[in-house]
Amino acid sequence: MNKDIYILGVGRNTEVYIDLVEACGYNPAGLYHYNDERTGQNIHGIPILDSNTNLFKKPTLAGMQFAISVGDNKIRAELANIIRANGGVLPTLIHPTAVVSKYATLSEGVVIHANSVVQAGARIGCNSVISYNASISHTSSIGENCYIAFGSTIGAYVNIEDFVLIGQAAVLVSAKVSRIGENSIIGAGAVVTKSFESNTIVVGNPAREIKRR
Repeated sequence: MNKDIYILGVGRNTEVYIDLVEACGYNPAGLYHYNDERTGQNIHGIPILDSNTNLFKKPTLAGMQFAISVGDNKIRAELANIIRANGGVLPTLIHPTAVVSKYATLSEGVVIHANSVVQAGARIGCNSVISYNASISHTSSIGENCYIAFGSTIGAYVNIEDFVLIGQAAVLVSAKVSRIGENSIIGAGAVVTKSFESNTIVVGNPAREIKRR
């Protein structure tokens, strides 16, 4: 089985993804940047091969596996869509220290970092990222292209729609929050005790809406 994997996105988080793919048993075979300014450089001996633009000029990406080290939900989704459309694969990556129930449902391209917990009955959509020390409680649902930052707790029975960002150490209280609408942002440290509509920016304890996107 081919264990080579290529990482898209060269920045401060790249080293975390190198650690992650190696811990998952993959060989980081090369990196791609959004432009060609860093082509030929390397990070921990792993070469920056080219730009994303030139990568996507290849006739096909069939047989190639990728991880996307990009925090922005919309950019990550765009890159993932291009990769799949050209025959590439985005494997689900689960750090070996994470605890993921066999009764949870993970879609293609989900990334779960170190020491996170995903309980039975939880569902996580394509391209969503669960950062380290986060907790996804039972019977909760994370949509596609979401980012759950480190230390966050998603309580039971919470439905988080697509393209939502949950900030560091935010808490969504079980059975109090039925829905976080798509494209919303929950600020760092927020304690959320009710639902919020789409395109909402929420902060504080208790959390309140401060702006519409």
